[in-house]
Amino acid sequence: MNLLDIGVLAERSGVPASTLRYYEEIGLIESVARRGLRRQFDRQALTQLALIALGKTAGFSLEEIKGMFGKDGSPDLPRTALHQRADKLDLQIRELTTLRNALRHVADCQATSHMECPKFLRLLRLASPPQRERAPRPGRVKR
Repeated sequence: MNLLDIGVLAERSGVPASTLRYYEEIGLIESVARRGLRRQFDRQALTQLALIALGKTAGFSLEEIKGMFGKDGSPDLPRTALHQRADKLDLQIRELTTLRNALRHVADCQATSHMECPKFLRLLRLASPPQRERAPRPGRVKR
């Protein structure tokens, strides 16, 4: 069995040793031995770290990612959760594409002032948080 020292694993994966120790602490990866005080990992840890990075990029929490590994540490990917995340990403992509297009329009708008540009004003309205009417405080009469 060819084991990877924590330093080698950090170098090959691009994940700092401190993060590897944290991932081990929370149960995402597991060292299989020690050489002195240094943790040793099997090669499966490289695959696990790649999946962790992919999951983080996709917006999954570390706890959600932890649930994507079987008891033996092998990937056990929940297809339904992956479809749901892909759907959320599709929505984000559409929203970001709309925002990018609006920003490009505003940057190139020929209006004398951006405040005269209908598309810019619409963008401002969309970016503003919705105005809520305050509820009266107890004991006070709304006038």
